[in-house]
Amino acid sequence: MDSEAAADFSRTLTTRHKCPACYKQYKKKGHLVEHMKVSNHSVHEPRCGVCQKHCKSFESLREHIIGPLPKANCSKIFSAQGCNLCLRVFDSSSSLSEHKRSYYVSPPTPIGTVKMPYSDSNFVNQNCRVPEAIAIDCEMVSGGSDGSLDLCARVCLIDEDENVILHTYVHPQIPITNYRFEITGLTEEHLRDALPLNVVRENILQILYNAEPTGRARLNGGKAGLLVGHALEHDLDCLGMTYPDHLLRDSAKYLPLMKTNLVSHSLKYLTRTYLGYDIQAGVHDPYEDCVSVMRLYKRMRSLNHQKDGIEISTAAYHSQNTSSNYGSFKAEELEKMTPDELYEISQPNYKCWCLDSK
Repeated sequence: MDSEAAADFSRTLTTRHKCPACYKQYKKKGHLVEHMKVSNHSVHEPRCGVCQKHCKSFESLREHIIGPLPKANCSKIFSAQGCNLCLRVFDSSSSLSEHKRSYYVSPPTPIGTVKMPYSDSNFVNQNCRVPEAIAIDCEMVSGGSDGSLDLCARVCLIDEDENVILHTYVHPQIPITNYRFEITGLTEEHLRDALPLNVVRENILQILYNAEPTGRARLNGGKAGLLVGHALEHDLDCLGMTYPDHLLRDSAKYLPLMKTNLVSHSLKYLTRTYLGYDIQAGVHDPYEDCVSVMRLYKRMRSLNHQKDGIEISTAAYHSQNTSSNYGSFKAEELEKMTPDELYEISQPNYKCWCLDSK
């Protein structure tokens, strides 16, 4: 073997194919292609403001910069110029200080567990315009012979400006066996004159669908609002209602806000970590939880995900196929692509909330 051929052979053995998103390296191009197929890298992923490495969630990004074993250089720069809530890195300490003044918020003032009058004039806030997004939270009591059933006893809805649209106590359809007073603050007296569940449910649906027929979906020109909450399936189940999946924004199931093992965080943890204050210190207040989950949603929605200065189209957002575009290419075509070209055709495997603002 001559020297030139030997050099080519040596380069082949030492060549590494590097993922442009997470920086993993592979000996064979085919292995990189397989990695890109399953990784779902995209501009919507959280990324380090120092080295630009993509992370699957904000939790993994947090571990990358301030975890037990952080990346040394990234950690050093972040400690001086980074925001512990949004995890962005700023050009200067003055820019960081200005950001903190506008980004850090005070906890909401709880409505409290008080006896409320129930007249048609104040059951629903008639002066509140139905917004694009509505946050909901329910407080549950126990029912059933063994107390294992969750029954809705109090519900709150707010708009994007944190105005109360609806706040009421609810009379469950079956007897209550435990008021869970330590958590709910509710007693028999609070629910003595409460509205029946079916009346409350009907009012909620009228608010969400903006008094339109439920068959009209927002994507098809309807005026139904987005429903924001934490563990929404639980709230909807206890209310005995359904709502279109494409209109749900659930902070318990939103991939960037989940643990690295894809398990949900509690709303209490998310609020403390990403909003900077504590909730649910004693009795749970549905207004407090509504405000916190709405703030989380709006901050995720406001993230500016761009590529080469061009905003990502909403076409992929409304597509049924959110996993990748790789299936439209032959294996040999993919292996001829550069890592950057492979990244260009990759799509996230979740619906990014930033596209709600597009």
